[in-house]
Amino acid sequence: MHLTSNIDLHVSEGATLLFGTDTDDYLPVVRTRWEDTELDGYSPLIYAKDVHDVAITGSGTIDGNEDSEFHAWKAEEKPDQLRLRQMGFDGVPVEERVFGKGTFLRPSAIQFFGAERVLLEDYTVTNSPFWIDHLVYTDEATVRGLNVDSHRANNDGIDVDSSTNVLIEENRFRTGDDSVVVKSGRDLDGRTIARPSENVVIRRNDMGGEDGIALGSEMSGGIKGVYFTDNVLRDGASAIRFKGNLDRGGTVENIRVSDMEVGSFETFIWFQLDYPGELGGDYPPVYRDIVFSDITVASAKTGLEIHGPADAPLSDVTLRNVTIDEVETPMVLENVEDLRFDDVRFGDQHVDGELDWVS
Repeated sequence: MHLTSNIDLHVSEGATLLFGTDTDDYLPVVRTRWEDTELDGYSPLIYAKDVHDVAITGSGTIDGNEDSEFHAWKAEEKPDQLRLRQMGFDGVPVEERVFGKGTFLRPSAIQFFGAERVLLEDYTVTNSPFWIDHLVYTDEATVRGLNVDSHRANNDGIDVDSSTNVLIEENRFRTGDDSVVVKSGRDLDGRTIARPSENVVIRRNDMGGEDGIALGSEMSGGIKGVYFTDNVLRDGASAIRFKGNLDRGGTVENIRVSDMEVGSFETFIWFQLDYPGELGGDYPPVYRDIVFSDITVASAKTGLEIHGPADAPLSDVTLRNVTIDEVETPMVLENVEDLRFDDVRFGDQHVDGELDWVS
C-alpha cells in the first residue's frame, strides 16, 4: 500500500488491515533504507515517499499476517545483509544496490521515506516483518497513542532515522527488539548523506522490549537534541543502550534522559561503542554531552557499562539523582572521560564525584 500526500489512512475501531502473505506482491522494488543503508528493495507494507501532510489514524489493527512468507527470511538474509553492508561501506552507487526477487531482506511494516508533517495515531500494529514504524528523512512528525504489539525478529517499535522535529508520546510498546530507537545512517552511506536526527522528544510512553531506548548503532549522520522524559521501561536486556563502532563515525550529543521508572534489566545503561563491526573501518563514534537524571531502577545485573574507543573516549556524561535498588555489578568502565556522579546509588553504595577511566 503506497500513500500519497494529503491522505489520512484511517483504520476504524474493530477493523483489521490484513496484509497478504505472498512476497511477490511487494514488488517492484522501491527506494528504501534497510538497516540504514539505502537500496532498492521490497516495498514496506505501508510506504510513502516524498509526501507531505499524511496520517495513519484510527484504533483498528494493522496486521502484517502471521503466515507471511517474509517471516521465514530471517534465516536466509545473511548473504544479502553482508553484501548490502559492503556496498554501503564502499560507496557503490545506490542505483546498483538492487535487492529484488531472489533476495531476502525483509521490509518494514510502515515506512515514510522523505516526508513533511506526518501523524501516526491510535492504531495497533502486529506481525511486522522487520522494523515496525520507520521514519526516514521526515520532518515534523507526531507519533501518539499507538499500541505496538509485535514480537518477531528485529521488531523495533519506532525508528527515527535522519529525521527532525519528532514527538513520540503516550504509546505502548511491546516489541521483539528495541522500543524506541534514534538512528541516522550506516557507515560511509550515512556519512555521505549526512542527514542527522535532531530535535526528538520521547515522553510518557510505556515500553517493554528487548531494549527500552536506543541510539544507533547506525548513527553515522549524527544525532543531536534528543529528550526522553517521563517514560516507563518494564524489563528486558538493556534499559538504555547507546551503540556505535569503528565502521560508523558520527557524533551523538545533547542527549537528556530524565524522570523515568525502570523495572528489571540485565544492564541499566550500556554504552556499547564497540558494537560488532565487520568491515575494518577506522571512524570512531563520538558520544558526548549526555545527562541521565531523576531515574529509579528496580534491579539490574550491571548498573553502568561503558566501552568507548581508545582514540575517542566517551566524554561528558552525567548521572544525577539516579537510584538502582538492587545491582550485582555497579560499573564496568573502559575509555571514558569526564564521567560525573551526583547523588547516585548502586544498591547500598552512594557515589558522588568525577572520574576518568582511560586505558
